[in-house]
Amino acid sequence: MQTYKFIVKGKVQGVCYRKSIYDNANNINVKGEVKNLTNGNVQVYANLDSNNFDSFISILKKGSPYSNVSSVTSFKLDAKIFKRFSIIY
Repeated sequence: MQTYKFIVKGKVQGVCYRKSIYDNANNINVKGEVKNLTNGNVQVYANLDSNNFDSFISILKKGSPYSNVSSVTSFKLDAKIFKRFSIIY
């Protein structure tokens, strides 16, 4: 299990993006968190393995029906264990 940080850019705030990521992460049993940043981007932390990394990237790129993702950047981090997937307000 690896912990990743993602920065998602594009039209990703005010378009149900976080809720969409929350719902889809729970559907594939990914633990982590998603929150809006003050600069208009969205930050996501997730505990992923090689079996669900590509699926999760697809979820981040797709977003909600109202979002328009222009880029997703990922960073490997030291392990941080999440108990569930949460939306941070």
